[in-house]
Amino acid sequence: MSEAKKIYFLSDFHLGAPNHAASLLREKKIVQFLQSIKHDADEIFIVGDMFDFWYEYKQVVPKGYVRLLGTLALLTDAGISIHFFVGNHDMWMCNYFEKELNIPVYHAPLQLTRQGKALYIGHGDGLGPGDKGYKMLKKIFRNPICNYLFGIIPPQLGIGLANYLSRSSRAKTGTTDAVYLGADKEWLIQYSAKKLEELPETNYFLFGHRHLPITHPLSKTCTYINLGDWINYNSYAVMNNGTVTLQYYN
Repeated sequence: MSEAKKIYFLSDFHLGAPNHAASLLREKKIVQFLQSIKHDADEIFIVGDMFDFWYEYKQVVPKGYVRLLGTLALLTDAGISIHFFVGNHDMWMCNYFEKELNIPVYHAPLQLTRQGKALYIGHGDGLGPGDKGYKMLKKIFRNPICNYLFGIIPPQLGIGLANYLSRSSRAKTGTTDAVYLGADKEWLIQYSAKKLEELPETNYFLFGHRHLPITHPLSKTCTYINLGDWINYNSYAVMNNGTVTLQYYN
């Protein structure tokens, strides 16, 4: 990797929500951002919930999002490495991204080293203490038998049902994602602090899911960063010369 190149991290686009018109505006903004970083990006990590719902049937994927998917294909064709971590809204990915976009897909957090720093990257759903209800649902959602049973539902019915459940979940959570709970109550901060005891060499923990841009020092050499979202913040992180910082696209 060229020392002049940067690494970008972004998450939680939730394309498809809350409606087509708002999603399309957001998609165009994300595409504009990706085009703006093409000249200096060496790698791009998309850390989950790109879509508000995504399920890959054997011969069918959800329609739409052609601007974003086309842009991602152009970036990988240009030699820019893109990585995708599934989130709780798009965990049902199979091999479409690998085959069509040349983008590897990860279903669990990943440890790696970049620019001389140790990174720990994941979407963040189901990690840390609490949220037992979702953790149980996650096991059901990722169960191969349940996945297969959903796959035999006709796409029009299955995708419609999933979109309804996603909207219902969003209505229940309301604006809780907009409030910083404090380091003692933020589950991903607690998870990262505990994980740092196992992986003391880690310099950055990078997560999505929380929807709130957060930078929190865990030690003198390690920082927790939540990437925020592209619904309210248009926030992302960039790694340059070994330092990761939160930034915003206006």
